[in-house]
Amino acid sequence: MAPNDRRVIFRAALAAVLISAIGLSACGRKGPLEPPPKADVTTPDPNASPADAGKPNRGFPLDFLL
Repeated sequence: MAPNDRRVIFRAALAAVLISAIGLSACGRKGPLEPPPKADVTTPDPNASPADAGKPNRGFPLDFLL
């Protein structure tokens, strides 16, 4: 392979990595989903216990990215 061919392959691989990193990056805020404006949302019953109240909050190693 000629050195020029290696540069082309390296640039293509670098472009693929950068495009993948941008495409897979998270954008948004951490937290529950928000309803759209003017949506008719019912509020949950305050006396009802949530289903996951007993589960511990285990973090994911990549949570700092969010």
